[in-house]
Amino acid sequence: MTWGQNQGLMSDTTRTFGVYLSDPNSVPVDQLCSKAGFMVEPDFTDKDQVSRYIVDGGKYAMIIHKGAYSELEAAYQWLFGTWLVNSAEEPDDKPVVEEYLNNPREVPPAELLTAIYLPLV
Repeated sequence: MTWGQNQGLMSDTTRTFGVYLSDPNSVPVDQLCSKAGFMVEPDFTDKDQVSRYIVDGGKYAMIIHKGAYSELEAAYQWLFGTWLVNSAEEPDDKPVVEEYLNNPREVPPAELLTAIYLPLV
């Protein structure tokens, strides 16, 4: 994010994301893989150690968690363990995406808003 700010690519309206490529319930902590990033214009070209990553379109279930990032696990447990098993939906084999809807430098942890997008078939 600092790199993006230094390049003039970020503003108050820039959307920021985390993409989780590993399942923390089946992959050892030291082998987990994720990406952090922000939305860029279509003409953005890869620079330095920064590259474009495109989140696949399609059908997603989405919930918004209010609270500290350290409390996100409870939202995931509800999404996967309650909502998904009681729905008629099937998860797709794509990464889960988090969108950070406000800035942790501007609001206290209890006011953080995180959208969690679960890809569906």
